[in-house]
Amino acid sequence: MVNDRTRQTNRQWAQLLEFFPALERALNLRRRARLFSSPATRCRPAIRRSGATRIGTWPRNRKVKNAAALAETAVEAARAQHTALPGETLAAAMVARIAKGVLALDEEIAELDALIQARFNEHRHATVIRSLPGMGTLLSVEFIAATGGDLDAFGTADRLASFAGLSPVPRDSGRVSGNMRRPRRYHRGLLRAFYLSAMASLRTCSASQAYYGRKRNEGKGHKQALLALARRRANVLWAMLRDGECHEALPTVTAPA
Repeated sequence: MVNDRTRQTNRQWAQLLEFFPALERALNLRRRARLFSSPATRCRPAIRRSGATRIGTWPRNRKVKNAAALAETAVEAARAQHTALPGETLAAAMVARIAKGVLALDEEIAELDALIQARFNEHRHATVIRSLPGMGTLLSVEFIAATGGDLDAFGTADRLASFAGLSPVPRDSGRVSGNMRRPRRYHRGLLRAFYLSAMASLRTCSASQAYYGRKRNEGKGHKQALLALARRRANVLWAMLRDGECHEALPTVTAPA
């Protein structure tokens, strides 16, 4: 559904670009579907006649951020474009229909998110997984879907990391030794969950920040340091699920002056 919403939004953007380029230049139309579902924004002359106050009421009632500023920008763009194209009214009506379809997809996606959240809360490891910094609901669900929610099938944390593509394997040939590469077969969804959670943990977790900084000081690039952090977090999550204990942040130790 998210991919379908992206396609619909791109259709809306391309359609509006054909007859209202001034507005496309002034706004990021890919995330403004609610603005064009209003009858007052069906076409450029309607925007000029309605004014910023009337146009801003529609998105404001639908909890669109900065509705007043968006309305002002739309009116200024309508006044700046003086070229009228044939079929502009019909094209604007098509944009409005696409916008309603995008809003309907937004509602369905929100309902599915609520169902996913409720189903995830019923899992016996939900509290433990969510306690790890950076593991939100969707990433936690992807982890459970990839592993089945039971790590006994992997045996060790190293096997879990290898299944996620975080444990390099040797590819030696002839006299060449120490040639380590990512395995050809691994679960890309699980790798994505570990990678994105490691990236998110850099914003709030001091332990992840310290480990990432240490790897960067060793000469590793951003991606390499992030993969190393994801590998370490696989060990941590394994131990948490093995012991059934939630993650606890270590106290910050300050050096004496």
